[in-house]
Amino acid sequence: MKKTTLSITIGFLFLTLAITQSCKKEKNDVTPEPTPTATQEFIADSTSFLSYTTWTVQSVKTGPSPSLGTAHAGNDSTVTRMVHFKDGQNPVSGKYPVGTIIVKRSTNPANTVSETVAMVKRGNNFNSSIGDWEFFMLMPDGKIAKDAGGQPMRGASLMSGMCGGCHNAASSKDFIFSK
Repeated sequence: MKKTTLSITIGFLFLTLAITQSCKKEKNDVTPEPTPTATQEFIADSTSFLSYTTWTVQSVKTGPSPSLGTAHAGNDSTVTRMVHFKDGQNPVSGKYPVGTIIVKRSTNPANTVSETVAMVKRGNNFNSSIGDWEFFMLMPDGKIAKDAGGQPMRGASLMSGMCGGCHNAASSKDFIFSK
């Protein structure tokens, strides 16, 4: 009788173990925990623009542009505007990736016009109403210009928000006019 009880008990334990093991997922069947998406952000500094004259020239326009109005210096027949894209960046699925840098340099033969401006796709909901772009005024050598108080001329509301207000007209192209 002891043998029978012991055999039944051992059989029951093996059966319980077999059922328990068959209900467990194999290691390869385990669904991983979702990984939170890291928010990307690129914060430009003066070194970000220093070699812009060697970047891909996406657009060269000469003469007045009705869309510019008074937003950029020398909107007349003598001005040439060159738009440089770092690494020739193109949009991906209609949007430029975080870290995209664009510089526009406006000049004229008489050297009475010299303006350099930039946009950087900063990300991290920096300026979500304007596609997370940050705007800059630059010195001709690519360093970030400073205002009369010594503060860098950069930000979402640079020039009292005029940059973003104008670029909003190109929202269907991720706020870029030149591509």
